[in-house]
Amino acid sequence: MTFTLTQILNVTRSGMLTQLLDLDVVSNNLANVNTIGYKSSRANFQELLNARQYGGVQLSSTQNFMQQGSLSETSNALDLAIQGPGFFAVSLPDGRTAYTRDGRFGLGPDLQIVSANGYPLVWDGQIPQDAVAVHINPDGTVMAQQGDTWNQVGTIQLNRFPNPNGLQNFGQNLWLASDVSGAAEAGAPASENFGQIVGNAVEQSNVDMASEMTQMISLQRSFELSLRTFQQTDQMLGEAIHIRA
Repeated sequence: MTFTLTQILNVTRSGMLTQLLDLDVVSNNLANVNTIGYKSSRANFQELLNARQYGGVQLSSTQNFMQQGSLSETSNALDLAIQGPGFFAVSLPDGRTAYTRDGRFGLGPDLQIVSANGYPLVWDGQIPQDAVAVHINPDGTVMAQQGDTWNQVGTIQLNRFPNPNGLQNFGQNLWLASDVSGAAEAGAPASENFGQIVGNAVEQSNVDMASEMTQMISLQRSFELSLRTFQQTDQMLGEAIHIRA
């Protein structure tokens, strides 16, 4: 296939732009390597064909990866991790429900269980006013210590999706259900096809730092090569115009 100089310019230009977009995704993964519950993503591209000629590439989608991250212990009884599939549900100020794997919870001023962003956890129950301690079992039962006794005061359910990779990124480590992900299905932790809740623990990011660094180096080198091609083609085009003039 024969390319004109302007076609080469367009192809290398689109290549550099998509490499910058890909670099943004990789940089975001690396920036969140220590973010609790963060899930890595990848940019997907597709070729552009115009009149049976190659016209470069464009960003087609950003793919999320929901694989399990490692768990680390904490000293906070309301820090919760999920071992296996599932998401915690929280209520947004606009009434929508968002989903997260970030289990850094605490008690709000009205004894609501709230996320690190201050969003109330969706659960069935209420922390009593006279509770002196709270504990969550692997099956989601919430126990409160009242005096010398522990009493069950509610339950936390997990939510799963037919296609969790299709969840819409809301930001702040939160996800929204979408047509691609399918509707949320709530269920008891540790039941069939649901993970269990691990207390005094949080889930680390699932970012593979070595892989992301390798990808970043590869993108930088590819960008340099595309830039060199663009500059040389531009120089050739300028010389052709000068000769014709």
